[in-house]
Amino acid sequence: MEDTYNKKTIKRILDFEILPLLPLNIVELIKKVPINQLINLEEIRLRPTKPLMLVINNEDFMINDDGRITNESSKAYHTTKDDIYKTFHFISQYSVYSFEEELRNGYITLSGGHRVGFSGRVLLENENIKTIKYISGFNIRIAREVIGAADKVLPFIINGGKALNTLIISPPKAGKTTLLRDIIRQLSSGVDEFGIKGFNIGLVDERSEIACCYEGIPQNDVGIRTDVLDSCPKAKGIMLLLRSMSPDIIATDEIGRNEDVIAIEEAINTGVTIITTAHGSDLDDIRRRPTIRKLINKGFFDRYIILGTSSGVGSIEAILKGNNFENIYKCKKGKKIQCG
Repeated sequence: MEDTYNKKTIKRILDFEILPLLPLNIVELIKKVPINQLINLEEIRLRPTKPLMLVINNEDFMINDDGRITNESSKAYHTTKDDIYKTFHFISQYSVYSFEEELRNGYITLSGGHRVGFSGRVLLENENIKTIKYISGFNIRIAREVIGAADKVLPFIINGGKALNTLIISPPKAGKTTLLRDIIRQLSSGVDEFGIKGFNIGLVDERSEIACCYEGIPQNDVGIRTDVLDSCPKAKGIMLLLRSMSPDIIATDEIGRNEDVIAIEEAINTGVTIITTAHGSDLDDIRRRPTIRKLINKGFFDRYIILGTSSGVGSIEAILKGNNFENIYKCKKGKKIQCG
């Protein structure tokens, strides 16, 4: 497994891809923080009149005026309205009108695959989000891909040279997207160990979190035979790929709506393998959701991969067979896959 986020890498990412989005006073504060404390930086959160937050290893930290990490709000730097105003214009490159689609979506994907989420006043038109005005917060998420994150699970989701229909189940921020991304990468590019030259994969990346496309180009490695539908609703994307791209596998993230289930049934019935994810703590948890329960009861999935945090983010808690729900993961329970 290759985790390339060392001091040199995170410094380059910050200097060239993240800090140019921020006002100079905040840039200077973050640059005062020792770089070894920022290697596992995941998010930078800005809220007007509230402390500037750094999320490191899934924990919130604040910065004082000396660039020291603190847990005391009274000693932390508090983001100003002017900081929010400047950040918005840096992100939009002073062109708000060309930014309307991103505002409707509530986020923008940047070069490097990083993602900025917005909060503010939502304006509706015909019950749909028209735009977000009076931006009141930013969440800058640092893109992190972990090459080899899928090494431990691949032997369980390949059989006779074919990928199996697989559902990855995990709580929020427990590594399911990182795992899915590396499964896609390896199955697309080929796995010599299993005699697989590579599958044609159609990826429906509705929230731009898997491939993290910027101007149509994936910023993360999703393999050499992967076709990406970026910012496309899952159900529509699955049907489009079936009609136009002749995929061996279709992958997508976070299913749950009834139309998702209908599209997945259609794909599986045509012989296409589905690899996808769902929020939940275990199989019983997602069975409480009527839409996903339909797929489970009909036996559409051959494997269920359960992730958790028992040994840290990305712990493999179980891998279940689809026909009898037997746990076939014989390694030490809670074996961690390194996830960003």
